[in-house]
Amino acid sequence: MRRHLHTDGVPIAEDPDFPPPSSEQEQEPDPFAGLVLDDDFVKAAAVKEQSGRARHLAAKWKNNPPEEPQPWRPPTEIRRGRFDRKAKRVDAWGNPVRRSKRNWQTPVFVLLAASVVLAGLNVDRLHTWYDTHIGAGPGNGGTAGAPMSPKPITTQAPETAAPSAAPSTEAPDNPTVDHPWAGSPALAWPAGADGIALPPGQATGTFGADEVTAKLQLVKAFLVASNLDPAVVAGGSPQAALGMLDRQERDTATAALAHPSTDHDPTIWFSRFNPRTAVPAGDVVKVQGHTSFESDGDHGLLVHTDYTFVYALVPGPDVYWPSAAPSPSPQGGGSGGAGGGTQSVGWLQLKGSTEVTRDIVRREQDFRFADPARYDVDPTKLELGKGYSDMGNNYCQTGDGWLEPTFPQTDAGGGREAQTGPTSDPYDHSKPLPENDKCGTISRS
Repeated sequence: MRRHLHTDGVPIAEDPDFPPPSSEQEQEPDPFAGLVLDDDFVKAAAVKEQSGRARHLAAKWKNNPPEEPQPWRPPTEIRRGRFDRKAKRVDAWGNPVRRSKRNWQTPVFVLLAASVVLAGLNVDRLHTWYDTHIGAGPGNGGTAGAPMSPKPITTQAPETAAPSAAPSTEAPDNPTVDHPWAGSPALAWPAGADGIALPPGQATGTFGADEVTAKLQLVKAFLVASNLDPAVVAGGSPQAALGMLDRQERDTATAALAHPSTDHDPTIWFSRFNPRTAVPAGDVVKVQGHTSFESDGDHGLLVHTDYTFVYALVPGPDVYWPSAAPSPSPQGGGSGGAGGGTQSVGWLQLKGSTEVTRDIVRREQDFRFADPARYDVDPTKLELGKGYSDMGNNYCQTGDGWLEPTFPQTDAGGGREAQTGPTSDPYDHSKPLPENDKCGTISRS
């Protein structure tokens, strides 16, 4: 059966069964006659029906109009607000990007706690591992059983005046080549020329400030050349120091070097060790002390120095004994027949665990500078004034022109001379040196 479609009484032209018009209808022309509802008719319509989404958005935006369109941003853009303290990561539509939170603290705390527990259960093995890999063990260039590297020590500043008391006593320990200052106050002392700090120059007596500064520098240069020069300490000739003295002082010191004796001992000016009996354990010398100056009236300027020098040494090929014949004397300020000792034993060839001894030399020495306008003097040379020296841990009055330290590991005590002086602390320079030649005993080295 064929169905007929009617649309509000409007016939469809394509319907072949539509009844023909009646006579009344023919009398009045049909306004819709010839009307074709095709695509052209729809497009030409004056009023168009909105789609369902358009009607929905129109109702929604009636009360809440949409925001103005924003410029497009890439997904990785970081937007920072005006008052935000932390940048926010947003996507292409401006929405914040949330990152997933990972709980990493818990596994870290668990591992740390387990490590502490395991270390506490096996302290000895932990100590051995540290000694091998970090300390002075055999795996780190040291020797088995050697002490671990000491904690860093803050270096003391050079003194500006005499201290009020002796240095504190350190824990006793056996010094070695690797740790030559263990158990000594010198551990924290400055090394070398850094320990000789000069006061600022001021106009004094007949000299101006610049002249005083120049003379203080000359005094320091002499102390360095006579007590800190590695070649001199190892037994070489102190030619640089001799060249700083005026003619009379230079002749006296040269004669003492050429023909040393107990009455003419060059060690009262120069720190030199016989390379056959004592070899420096390194180039480092610890120094502490102070320098001051004052007017010498019409004569000129007087400079006071008080310094303690600490040397670390190992025994040479020949052990010194006071009862034995003195070692060959240096001739002309040289090392004489003892020069071969520097080749047979060198501090670079020593083992780190080799025990060392320390020789503590304190020197109080005055230097005079006369006014060249009134006296016939060379203003570039030094004139020695009153001076005293004390050699701690050193044989007394050897007469051979060398500093001869004692070595506990080789000296059983049978060759030591009788001690006539009191016991003293060689590191204590809070009091002046006594003006006598008595051979005393030291309380520590």
